[in-house]
Amino acid sequence: MSYPQPLTPEEQLAEAKKRLSLPRIVVICGSTRFMADMTEADVRETKAGKIVVKPGCDMKSPHELWSDPVEAEALKVRLDELHRAKIRLADEVLVVGDYIGESTRAEIAYSRSLGKPVRFTHPETDPDTRPAHSPTLHRHPAEPLPPSPS
Repeated sequence: MSYPQPLTPEEQLAEAKKRLSLPRIVVICGSTRFMADMTEADVRETKAGKIVVKPGCDMKSPHELWSDPVEAEALKVRLDELHRAKIRLADEVLVVGDYIGESTRAEIAYSRSLGKPVRFTHPETDPDTRPAHSPTLHRHPAEPLPPSPS
């Protein structure tokens, strides 16, 4: 006699999202140097009917909450863990910007390890399809984003 296997936490979350009829959730990843682009991507994804989560703090910009270097380092660790939780919550990932640094590269690898679909505003920056010796293309952050697929 076989017994039903209990659902994993990920399966329970997916089932709860279905029962609640939640729209798809997209998490925006990328360097905080592209915060303006992230805001534009947020608008486009929201218009497409998706729930959007993204980085909430730009630690590259001065702020009293991270003016102390010791506190700033501890905050960065907490924010990185919070962003990984956003990735776990999301149904898909959108990487914004034409530069992929080590933090974003780690977020992409983490997302893919969880089986999350990953899209790029600049597909040529995908570290898994771009040759290792190929330079990352750069675009000024003020240039408009390409249209988001629906």
